Amino acid sequence: MAAVKRLKRVAALQPGFISFESSAGSDDLNSGRRKRVNKNKKKNWNKHSDIQDVEEFLDDVRLQERATGGLISEKPDDSLFFVDIGDQKKSVQPEVQEGKKGKKSKSRPLRIDLILQHDSLVPPPKDILAHQQPNAKKLRRIAENAEKLAAMGVLPRRQKRLLNRRPATKTSKAKTAANNFPDRPYYDLWGVEAKETADPYYLEQTGKSRVKRPEKLNAKPSILPAVEVIAPGGSYNPDFFSHQALLLEAHEVEVKREKAELRIERQLAVKQEDTATEETVFQELVEGLVEEDEDEEEEEDVSIRGGLQQEKKTEKERKRERADKIKSQQKQAARVFTDKKQQLFQLRSIQATLKRREQRTRERVAQRKANQEAEKSMPRRLGRLKFQAQDLEIQLSDEISGSLRTLKPEGSVLKDRFKSMQKRNMIEPRERAKFKRRHKLKYVEKRAFKEIT
Repeated sequence: MAAVKRLKRVAALQPGFISFESSAGSDDLNSGRRKRVNKNKKKNWNKHSDIQDVEEFLDDVRLQERATGGLISEKPDDSLFFVDIGDQKKSVQPEVQEGKKGKKSKSRPLRIDLILQHDSLVPPPKDILAHQQPNAKKLRRIAENAEKLAAMGVLPRRQKRLLNRRPATKTSKAKTAANNFPDRPYYDLWGVEAKETADPYYLEQTGKSRVKRPEKLNAKPSILPAVEVIAPGGSYNPDFFSHQALLLEAHEVEVKREKAELRIERQLAVKQEDTATEETVFQELVEGLVEEDEDEEEEEDVSIRGGLQQEKKTEKERKRERADKIKSQQKQAARVFTDKKQQLFQLRSIQATLKRREQRTRERVAQRKANQEAEKSMPRRLGRLKFQAQDLEIQLSDEISGSLRTLKPEGSVLKDRFKSMQKRNMIEPRERAKFKRRHKLKYVEKRAFKEIT
Protein backbone atom coordinates (compact mmCIF):
# COMPACT_ATOMS: atom_id res chain seq x y z
CA MET A 1 0.00 0.00 0.00
CA ALA A 2 2.82 2.35 0.81
CA ALA A 3 4.48 1.49 -2.56
CA VAL A 4 1.29 2.43 -4.44
CA LYS A 5 1.05 5.79 -2.68
CA ARG A 6 4.72 6.46 -3.42
CA LEU A 7 4.16 5.61 -7.12
CA LYS A 8 1.18 8.01 -7.33
CA ARG A 9 3.22 10.77 -5.72
CA VAL A 10 6.10 10.29 -8.17
CA ALA A 11 3.69 10.30 -11.17
CA ALA A 12 2.00 13.48 -9.96
CA LEU A 13 5.36 15.26 -9.75
CA GLN A 14 6.06 14.63 -13.43
CA PRO A 15 5.72 17.83 -15.60
CA GLY A 16 3.42 16.30 -18.27
CA PHE A 17 0.96 14.61 -15.86
CA ILE A 18 -2.69 15.91 -15.82
CA SER A 19 -4.64 14.98 -12.70
CA PHE A 20 -8.42 14.16 -12.86
CA GLU A 21 -8.84 15.03 -9.19
CA SER A 22 -9.29 18.43 -7.67
CA SER A 23 -6.51 20.65 -6.45
CA ALA A 24 -7.37 19.82 -2.87
CA GLY A 25 -6.60 16.15 -3.54
CA SER A 26 -3.21 16.99 -5.10
CA ASP A 27 -2.35 19.07 -2.08
CA ASP A 28 -3.18 16.12 0.15
CA LEU A 29 -0.89 13.90 -1.94
CA ASN A 30 1.93 16.42 -1.90
CA SER A 31 1.61 16.97 1.81
CA GLY A 32 3.38 14.23 3.66
CA ARG A 33 1.52 14.79 6.91
CA ARG A 34 -2.09 13.91 7.48
CA LYS A 35 -4.26 16.83 8.47
CA ARG A 36 -5.63 16.44 11.95
CA VAL A 37 -9.29 17.44 12.20
CA ASN A 38 -11.59 17.47 15.18
CA LYS A 39 -14.60 15.37 14.11
CA ASN A 40 -16.47 15.98 17.31
CA LYS A 41 -17.88 19.12 15.74
CA LYS A 42 -20.77 18.76 13.32
CA LYS A 43 -19.46 21.34 10.87
CA ASN A 44 -16.40 19.15 10.13
CA TRP A 45 -18.37 15.97 9.37
CA ASN A 46 -19.19 16.67 5.70
CA LYS A 47 -16.06 18.68 5.09
CA HIS A 48 -13.50 16.11 6.23
CA SER A 49 -15.43 12.84 5.85
CA ASP A 50 -14.89 10.49 2.94
CA ILE A 51 -18.32 9.59 1.57
CA GLN A 52 -17.23 8.66 -1.94
CA ASP A 53 -18.16 4.98 -1.48
CA VAL A 54 -21.64 5.95 -0.22
CA GLU A 55 -22.23 8.22 -3.22
CA GLU A 56 -21.08 5.53 -5.63
CA PHE A 57 -23.43 3.04 -4.03
CA LEU A 58 -26.37 5.47 -4.27
CA ASP A 59 -25.55 6.27 -7.90
CA ASP A 60 -25.51 2.55 -8.66
CA VAL A 61 -28.91 2.10 -6.95
CA ARG A 62 -30.42 5.01 -8.95
CA LEU A 63 -29.02 3.60 -12.19
CA GLN A 64 -30.57 0.19 -11.48
CA GLU A 65 -33.92 1.80 -10.65
CA ARG A 66 -33.90 3.81 -13.89
CA ALA A 67 -32.85 0.89 -16.06
CA THR A 68 -34.72 -2.06 -14.56
CA GLY A 69 -37.30 -0.45 -12.31
CA GLY A 70 -35.67 -1.73 -9.10
CA LEU A 71 -32.60 -3.43 -7.62
CA ILE A 72 -31.18 -6.32 -9.66
CA SER A 73 -30.58 -8.33 -6.49
CA GLU A 74 -34.29 -8.31 -5.78
CA LYS A 75 -35.33 -9.29 -9.32
CA PRO A 76 -36.33 -12.93 -10.04
CA ASP A 77 -34.13 -15.08 -12.25
CA ASP A 78 -36.68 -15.31 -15.06
CA SER A 79 -36.48 -11.56 -15.63
CA LEU A 80 -32.65 -11.55 -15.78
CA PHE A 81 -31.81 -14.71 -17.77
CA PHE A 82 -33.24 -16.53 -20.75
CA VAL A 83 -32.56 -19.90 -22.44
CA ASP A 84 -30.57 -19.66 -25.65
CA ILE A 85 -32.05 -22.11 -28.21
CA GLY A 86 -30.23 -20.81 -31.26
CA ASP A 87 -31.30 -18.70 -34.24
CA GLN A 88 -34.74 -19.28 -35.68
CA LYS A 89 -35.50 -18.00 -39.14
CA LYS A 90 -38.86 -16.39 -39.40
CA SER A 91 -40.51 -15.80 -42.73
CA VAL A 92 -41.84 -12.29 -42.48
CA GLN A 93 -43.74 -10.95 -45.45
CA PRO A 94 -43.26 -7.23 -45.89
CA GLU A 95 -46.47 -5.21 -45.79
CA VAL A 96 -46.94 -3.03 -48.81
CA GLN A 97 -48.95 0.10 -48.35
CA GLU A 98 -51.36 1.09 -51.08
CA GLY A 99 -50.42 4.73 -51.09
CA LYS A 100 -46.65 4.17 -51.44
CA LYS A 101 -45.72 1.75 -54.22
CA GLY A 102 -42.09 0.73 -54.63
CA LYS A 103 -41.03 2.17 -51.26
CA LYS A 104 -40.45 0.41 -47.96
CA SER A 105 -42.86 1.31 -45.19
CA LYS A 106 -41.07 2.87 -42.26
CA SER A 107 -42.29 1.21 -39.05
CA ARG A 108 -39.58 2.62 -36.78
CA PRO A 109 -40.37 5.83 -34.84
CA LEU A 110 -38.47 9.02 -35.45
CA ARG A 111 -35.33 9.77 -33.50
CA ILE A 112 -36.76 12.95 -32.02
CA ASP A 113 -39.62 10.89 -30.59
CA LEU A 114 -37.15 8.43 -29.10
CA ILE A 115 -35.22 11.27 -27.47
CA LEU A 116 -38.34 12.78 -25.95
CA GLN A 117 -39.67 9.40 -24.82
CA HIS A 118 -39.60 8.75 -21.08
CA ASP A 119 -37.06 5.95 -20.70
CA SER A 120 -36.83 5.87 -16.90
CA LEU A 121 -38.69 3.08 -15.14
CA VAL A 122 -38.85 5.03 -11.89
CA PRO A 123 -42.44 6.22 -11.31
CA PRO A 124 -42.90 9.99 -10.94
CA PRO A 125 -43.11 11.25 -7.36
CA LYS A 126 -46.58 11.47 -5.90
CA ASP A 127 -47.92 15.01 -5.69
CA ILE A 128 -49.29 15.29 -2.18
CA LEU A 129 -50.87 18.69 -2.76
CA ALA A 130 -52.94 17.29 -5.64
CA HIS A 131 -54.62 14.83 -3.25
CA GLN A 132 -55.20 17.33 -0.45
CA GLN A 133 -58.66 18.79 0.03
CA PRO A 134 -59.58 21.89 2.05
CA ASN A 135 -61.65 21.16 5.14
CA ALA A 136 -61.10 17.44 4.58
CA LYS A 137 -61.53 16.61 8.26
CA LYS A 138 -64.78 18.53 8.51
CA LEU A 139 -66.16 17.02 5.29
CA ARG A 140 -65.18 13.54 6.45
CA ARG A 141 -67.03 14.10 9.74
CA ILE A 142 -70.11 15.34 7.88
CA ALA A 143 -70.04 12.30 5.60
CA GLU A 144 -69.74 9.95 8.58
CA ASN A 145 -72.70 11.63 10.31
CA ALA A 146 -74.73 11.38 7.10
CA GLU A 147 -73.95 7.64 6.86
CA LYS A 148 -75.02 7.13 10.48
CA LEU A 149 -78.29 9.00 9.90
CA ALA A 150 -78.92 7.05 6.69
CA ALA A 151 -78.37 3.79 8.57
CA MET A 152 -80.93 4.94 11.17
CA GLY A 153 -83.39 5.92 8.44
CA VAL A 154 -83.18 9.70 9.01
CA LEU A 155 -83.11 11.83 5.87
CA PRO A 156 -81.19 15.14 5.71
CA ARG A 157 -83.07 18.41 5.50
CA ARG A 158 -82.24 19.07 1.84
CA GLN A 159 -83.51 15.66 0.77
CA LYS A 160 -86.68 16.15 2.82
CA ARG A 161 -87.34 19.41 1.00
CA LEU A 162 -86.89 17.73 -2.35
CA LEU A 163 -89.30 14.95 -1.39
CA ASN A 164 -91.89 17.35 0.05
CA ARG A 165 -91.78 19.60 -2.99
CA ARG A 166 -94.94 19.45 -5.01
CA PRO A 167 -94.35 17.92 -8.44
CA ALA A 168 -95.07 20.05 -11.45
CA THR A 169 -98.40 19.41 -13.10
CA LYS A 170 -97.94 18.19 -16.63
CA THR A 171 -100.30 20.02 -18.92
CA SER A 172 -100.46 19.47 -22.60
CA LYS A 173 -100.02 22.60 -24.69
CA ALA A 174 -103.21 23.75 -26.30
CA LYS A 175 -103.03 23.85 -30.06
CA THR A 176 -103.67 27.26 -31.51
CA ALA A 177 -106.48 27.47 -33.98
CA ALA A 178 -105.83 28.35 -37.58
CA ASN A 179 -106.03 31.96 -38.68
CA ASN A 180 -108.75 31.17 -41.18
CA PHE A 181 -111.07 29.86 -38.43
CA PRO A 182 -113.82 32.51 -38.14
CA ASP A 183 -115.15 31.44 -34.67
CA ARG A 184 -111.83 31.69 -32.89
CA PRO A 185 -111.70 34.01 -29.80
CA TYR A 186 -109.92 37.30 -30.17
CA TYR A 187 -106.78 37.99 -28.12
CA ASP A 188 -107.49 40.40 -25.29
CA LEU A 189 -104.57 42.78 -25.03
CA TRP A 190 -105.66 44.13 -21.63
CA GLY A 191 -106.80 40.80 -20.23
CA VAL A 192 -105.40 38.87 -17.28
CA GLU A 193 -102.06 37.20 -17.89
CA ALA A 194 -101.99 33.42 -18.04
CA LYS A 195 -100.75 31.69 -14.89
CA GLU A 196 -97.47 29.85 -14.95
CA THR A 197 -97.92 26.10 -14.70
CA ALA A 198 -94.25 25.22 -14.27
CA ASP A 199 -92.57 24.14 -11.06
CA PRO A 200 -92.49 27.10 -8.61
CA TYR A 201 -88.96 26.18 -7.48
CA TYR A 202 -87.77 26.28 -11.11
CA LEU A 203 -89.46 29.63 -11.69
CA GLU A 204 -87.90 31.07 -8.54
CA GLN A 205 -84.39 29.87 -9.38
CA THR A 206 -84.56 31.07 -12.99
CA GLY A 207 -85.93 34.45 -11.97
CA LYS A 208 -89.14 34.11 -13.96
CA SER A 209 -91.37 34.47 -10.90
CA ARG A 210 -91.21 37.38 -8.49
CA VAL A 211 -90.59 36.93 -4.80
CA LYS A 212 -93.80 37.06 -2.79
CA ARG A 213 -94.26 40.47 -1.23
CA PRO A 214 -94.86 40.33 2.55
CA GLU A 215 -98.39 41.16 3.60
CA LYS A 216 -97.09 43.61 6.17
CA LEU A 217 -95.72 45.85 3.42
CA ASN A 218 -99.13 45.99 1.76
CA ALA A 219 -100.85 47.14 4.97
CA LYS A 220 -101.36 50.88 5.39
CA PRO A 221 -99.77 52.53 8.44
CA SER A 222 -103.10 54.08 9.42
CA ILE A 223 -106.78 53.59 8.58
CA LEU A 224 -107.46 57.32 8.54
CA PRO A 225 -108.47 58.80 5.17
CA ALA A 226 -106.04 61.01 3.29
CA VAL A 227 -108.43 63.99 3.43
CA GLU A 228 -110.61 64.35 6.51
CA VAL A 229 -113.87 66.21 6.09
CA ILE A 230 -114.38 68.96 8.65
CA ALA A 231 -117.40 68.96 10.93
CA PRO A 232 -120.59 70.64 9.66
CA GLY A 233 -119.93 73.58 11.98
CA GLY A 234 -116.91 74.59 9.89
CA SER A 235 -119.00 75.52 6.85
CA TYR A 236 -119.15 79.09 5.53
CA ASN A 237 -122.86 79.19 6.42
CA PRO A 238 -123.26 76.54 9.19
CA ASP A 239 -126.23 75.57 11.28
CA PHE A 240 -126.42 77.21 14.72
CA PHE A 241 -126.28 74.03 16.77
CA SER A 242 -123.48 72.43 14.71
CA HIS A 243 -121.46 75.66 14.95
CA GLN A 244 -121.94 75.78 18.72
CA ALA A 245 -120.84 72.12 19.03
CA LEU A 246 -117.63 72.91 17.10
CA LEU A 247 -117.03 75.95 19.31
CA LEU A 248 -117.44 73.77 22.39
CA GLU A 249 -114.87 71.29 21.05
CA ALA A 250 -112.38 74.10 20.41
CA HIS A 251 -113.09 75.47 23.90
CA GLU A 252 -112.32 72.08 25.51
CA VAL A 253 -109.00 71.93 23.64
CA GLU A 254 -108.03 75.35 24.96
CA VAL A 255 -109.07 74.40 28.52
CA LYS A 256 -106.87 71.29 28.41
CA ARG A 257 -103.95 73.37 27.19
CA GLU A 258 -104.38 75.90 30.00
CA LYS A 259 -104.59 73.12 32.61
CA ALA A 260 -101.34 71.62 31.35
CA GLU A 261 -99.62 75.03 31.59
CA LEU A 262 -100.94 75.59 35.12
CA ARG A 263 -99.75 72.13 36.19
CA ILE A 264 -96.24 72.91 34.95
CA GLU A 265 -96.30 76.25 36.79
CA ARG A 266 -97.37 74.58 40.05
CA GLN A 267 -94.60 72.01 39.73
CA LEU A 268 -91.98 74.69 39.14
CA ALA A 269 -93.26 77.04 41.83
CA VAL A 270 -91.37 77.25 45.15
CA LYS A 271 -93.43 76.23 48.19
CA GLN A 272 -93.72 78.52 51.22
CA GLU A 273 -92.50 75.73 53.48
CA ASP A 274 -89.28 75.38 51.50
CA THR A 275 -88.22 78.99 51.98
CA ALA A 276 -85.28 79.46 54.35
CA THR A 277 -85.85 81.12 57.74
CA GLU A 278 -83.55 82.05 60.61
CA GLU A 279 -84.38 78.85 62.50
CA THR A 280 -83.66 76.58 59.56
CA VAL A 281 -80.39 78.38 58.85
CA PHE A 282 -79.35 77.97 62.52
CA GLN A 283 -80.28 74.23 62.51
CA GLU A 284 -78.13 73.68 59.41
CA LEU A 285 -75.19 75.38 61.09
CA VAL A 286 -75.55 73.38 64.32
CA GLU A 287 -76.24 70.06 62.56
CA GLY A 288 -73.58 67.44 63.29
CA LEU A 289 -72.44 68.81 66.63
CA VAL A 290 -75.07 67.09 68.82
CA GLU A 291 -74.87 63.67 67.18
CA GLU A 292 -71.47 62.76 68.69
CA ASP A 293 -72.92 61.58 72.04
CA GLU A 294 -75.44 59.34 70.26
CA ASP A 295 -72.65 57.73 68.19
CA GLU A 296 -70.67 56.93 71.36
CA GLU A 297 -73.72 55.25 72.95
CA GLU A 298 -74.26 53.12 69.82
CA GLU A 299 -70.59 52.00 69.89
CA GLU A 300 -70.95 50.90 73.54
CA ASP A 301 -74.09 48.88 72.71
CA VAL A 302 -72.28 47.15 69.84
CA SER A 303 -69.33 46.24 72.08
CA ILE A 304 -71.70 44.78 74.71
CA ARG A 305 -73.53 42.68 72.10
CA GLY A 306 -70.27 41.42 70.64
CA GLY A 307 -69.13 40.24 74.05
CA LEU A 308 -72.06 37.83 74.39
CA GLN A 309 -71.28 34.42 72.90
CA GLN A 310 -73.92 31.97 71.68
CA GLU A 311 -74.21 28.83 73.77
CA LYS A 312 -73.45 25.50 72.11
CA LYS A 313 -76.39 23.12 71.66
CA THR A 314 -76.31 19.69 73.26
CA GLU A 315 -76.91 16.42 71.41
CA LYS A 316 -80.30 16.01 73.08
CA GLU A 317 -81.47 19.43 71.83
CA ARG A 318 -80.33 18.65 68.31
CA LYS A 319 -82.22 15.33 68.30
CA ARG A 320 -85.35 17.11 69.57
CA GLU A 321 -85.08 19.75 66.79
CA ARG A 322 -84.59 17.05 64.15
CA ALA A 323 -87.66 15.14 65.42
CA ASP A 324 -89.77 18.34 65.44
CA LYS A 325 -88.69 19.11 61.86
CA ILE A 326 -89.71 15.59 60.70
CA LYS A 327 -93.09 15.93 62.46
CA SER A 328 -93.76 19.33 60.82
CA GLN A 329 -92.97 17.88 57.37
CA GLN A 330 -95.31 14.95 57.98
CA LYS A 331 -98.06 17.33 59.09
CA GLN A 332 -97.55 19.43 55.97
CA ALA A 333 -97.78 16.35 53.70
CA ALA A 334 -100.93 15.16 55.53
CA ARG A 335 -102.49 18.62 55.14
CA VAL A 336 -101.76 18.63 51.36
CA PHE A 337 -103.29 15.15 51.01
CA THR A 338 -106.39 16.23 52.92
CA ASP A 339 -106.78 19.32 50.75
CA LYS A 340 -106.62 17.17 47.60
CA LYS A 341 -109.35 14.89 49.01
CA GLN A 342 -111.49 17.89 49.91
CA GLN A 343 -111.19 19.21 46.34
CA LEU A 344 -113.25 16.24 45.16
CA PHE A 345 -116.23 17.70 47.03
CA GLN A 346 -115.56 21.16 45.59
CA LEU A 347 -115.89 20.30 41.90
CA ARG A 348 -118.92 22.56 41.39
CA SER A 349 -117.24 25.59 42.94
CA ILE A 350 -114.02 24.90 41.02
CA GLN A 351 -115.99 24.61 37.78
CA ALA A 352 -117.75 27.91 38.49
CA THR A 353 -114.38 29.54 39.20
CA LEU A 354 -112.97 28.25 35.91
CA LYS A 355 -116.00 29.60 34.03
CA ARG A 356 -115.55 33.02 35.62
CA ARG A 357 -111.87 32.96 34.73
CA GLU A 358 -112.62 32.03 31.11
CA GLN A 359 -115.23 34.80 30.91
CA ARG A 360 -112.70 37.29 32.28
CA THR A 361 -110.13 36.10 29.73
CA ARG A 362 -112.60 36.52 26.86
CA GLU A 363 -113.44 40.04 28.03
CA ARG A 364 -109.75 40.93 28.19
CA VAL A 365 -109.17 39.55 24.68
CA ALA A 366 -112.11 41.57 23.36
CA GLN A 367 -110.85 44.71 25.14
CA ARG A 368 -107.36 44.14 23.77
CA LYS A 369 -108.70 43.81 20.21
CA ALA A 370 -110.77 46.98 20.65
CA ASN A 371 -107.69 48.83 21.87
CA GLN A 372 -105.70 47.57 18.90
CA GLU A 373 -108.40 48.74 16.50
CA ALA A 374 -108.47 52.13 18.22
CA GLU A 375 -104.68 52.42 18.00
CA LYS A 376 -104.84 52.01 14.23
CA SER A 377 -106.50 55.42 13.97
CA MET A 378 -104.13 57.06 16.47
CA PRO A 379 -100.71 58.53 15.62
CA ARG A 380 -97.77 56.46 16.83
CA ARG A 381 -94.51 57.66 18.36
CA LEU A 382 -92.10 57.55 15.42
CA GLY A 383 -89.43 59.96 16.64
CA ARG A 384 -88.25 61.88 19.67
CA LEU A 385 -91.12 64.39 19.33
CA LYS A 386 -94.75 63.70 20.12
CA PHE A 387 -97.48 64.43 17.61
CA GLN A 388 -99.38 67.63 18.30
CA ALA A 389 -102.74 67.99 16.60
CA GLN A 390 -103.41 71.05 14.49
CA ASP A 391 -105.58 73.80 15.92
CA LEU A 392 -109.20 73.71 14.82
CA GLU A 393 -109.86 76.12 11.99
CA ILE A 394 -113.05 77.79 13.16
CA GLN A 395 -114.58 81.24 12.97
CA LEU A 396 -116.48 82.94 15.74
CA SER A 397 -120.14 83.81 15.48
CA ASP A 398 -119.48 87.44 14.56
CA GLU A 399 -116.89 86.43 11.89
CA ILE A 400 -119.23 84.17 9.89
CA SER A 401 -120.14 85.54 6.48
CA GLY A 402 -123.06 84.12 4.60
CA SER A 403 -121.26 84.27 1.24
CA LEU A 404 -118.20 82.61 -0.22
CA ARG A 405 -117.05 85.94 -1.70
CA THR A 406 -116.64 87.57 1.68
CA LEU A 407 -115.28 84.40 3.37
CA LYS A 408 -112.01 84.94 5.26
CA PRO A 409 -109.52 82.10 4.57
CA GLU A 410 -108.24 80.11 7.56
CA GLY A 411 -105.11 77.98 7.87
CA SER A 412 -102.71 76.72 5.17
CA VAL A 413 -103.17 73.87 2.71
CA LEU A 414 -99.47 72.91 2.87
CA LYS A 415 -99.45 72.81 6.67
CA ASP A 416 -102.70 70.79 6.68
CA ARG A 417 -101.20 68.16 4.33
CA PHE A 418 -98.01 68.01 6.39
CA LYS A 419 -99.95 67.42 9.62
CA SER A 420 -102.14 64.83 7.88
CA MET A 421 -99.07 62.80 6.86
CA GLN A 422 -97.79 62.95 10.45
CA LYS A 423 -101.16 61.83 11.78
CA ARG A 424 -101.28 58.89 9.34
CA ASN A 425 -97.82 57.69 10.52
CA MET A 426 -96.18 58.37 7.17
CA ILE A 427 -93.52 60.76 8.51
CA GLU A 428 -92.32 61.50 12.03
CA PRO A 429 -93.25 64.75 13.81
CA ARG A 430 -90.67 67.44 13.16
CA GLU A 431 -89.87 70.93 14.33
CA ARG A 432 -88.45 73.83 12.40
CA ALA A 433 -84.65 73.84 12.37
CA LYS A 434 -83.21 76.64 14.44
CA PHE A 435 -80.90 78.93 12.50
CA LYS A 436 -77.82 79.78 14.51
CA ARG A 437 -75.37 82.32 13.18
CA ARG A 438 -71.76 81.29 13.20
CA HIS A 439 -70.53 84.89 13.44
CA LYS A 440 -72.25 87.92 14.89
CA LEU A 441 -73.58 90.58 12.58
CA LYS A 442 -71.37 93.58 12.23
CA TYR A 443 -72.93 96.91 11.33
CA VAL A 444 -70.73 99.27 9.35
CA GLU A 445 -71.63 102.73 8.12
CA LYS A 446 -70.47 103.36 4.59
CA ARG A 447 -68.65 106.48 3.65
CA ALA A 448 -71.41 107.68 1.33
CA PHE A 449 -73.96 107.34 4.12
CA LYS A 450 -71.75 109.33 6.50
CA GLU A 451 -71.44 112.16 3.99
CA ILE A 452 -75.22 112.41 3.74
CA THR A 453 -75.74 112.41 7.49
